[in-house]
Amino acid sequence: MVFDDLGAFEQMLRIRALEEEILRLRMNGDVVGSVHLCIGQEAIYVGGAAALDLSRDAVFPTYRGHGWALALGASPHSVLAELLGRQTGCNAGRGGSAYFSTPDHNMFGENSIVGAGAPIAAGAALAATFDGSNRVALASFGDGALNQGAVHEAMNFAVIRRLPVIFLVENNHYSEMTPIRDMVKNDVLYKRAGIYGFTGTRIDGNDPAEVHKSVARAAHHARSGRGPVLIEAMTQRLVGHYIGDAQHYRPDGEIDAARLDDPIARSERRLAGLLGQARLDEIRSKVEEEISAASSQALADPLADPTDVLEHLYAEL
Repeated sequence: MVFDDLGAFEQMLRIRALEEEILRLRMNGDVVGSVHLCIGQEAIYVGGAAALDLSRDAVFPTYRGHGWALALGASPHSVLAELLGRQTGCNAGRGGSAYFSTPDHNMFGENSIVGAGAPIAAGAALAATFDGSNRVALASFGDGALNQGAVHEAMNFAVIRRLPVIFLVENNHYSEMTPIRDMVKNDVLYKRAGIYGFTGTRIDGNDPAEVHKSVARAAHHARSGRGPVLIEAMTQRLVGHYIGDAQHYRPDGEIDAARLDDPIARSERRLAGLLGQARLDEIRSKVEEEISAASSQALADPLADPTDVLEHLYAEL
């Protein structure tokens, strides 16, 4: 499939504008609870989603999943309404920032348990070996999650069963607030795949075209019955681990340097030379108006009704 560079730029702008609006709403008190933003990591979601077959493939993101939702086709309004606890949210206001899902767009739920999406994705991939769907499952998680036992169990199970699953590491250099280099002896994380006997690679996670190429190659590998792939996508978040994080652990100048290399700035420099800055400014204005309108609409929508909180909730006794 051909990668749409300009379309990727617009989608990254849309994710960035959404996250900035979520930040504003959270600081105003309209959004409550814990919120983790993905500002700076947009290329991973845009490139990754574009490489999948969205008629069948399934994505299981971490709790930093707003960007995945938009990249997979969810509307900004449905995401904002969900975070605002509105009936019109993608989960009728039940999921909030850290737990929402958009199954109509093949995103099957965030998870606040670090790394918990990996075994769930392995289960979806196992089901694909029986249901004839030829589905690929993608689990996306942070670098710190690779130290979770459930992730290692999922990778071992996936390689033994040759499951069609992609483990995508969003390596933003920090395991919450601790540099990954202080967490592990070898911080070249993709090499962990070799321990279990499957393919791993490290890529530039700030280049949506490279992410697209790598995920497309991994999906073909997995779909053809050759088992899982581990992709380590190198990126940086430009905000704290959560809203309110003072980021005292980051050295002076690190964020400023990261801004120069962030995926939107990079794409804009490249595309401005081809299309002119005026065209890119026009796209930016359109996206900002779209997000503003979605936010206004979501704020005007009715709040979720607490009397039906148990609807769509299933438990086995």
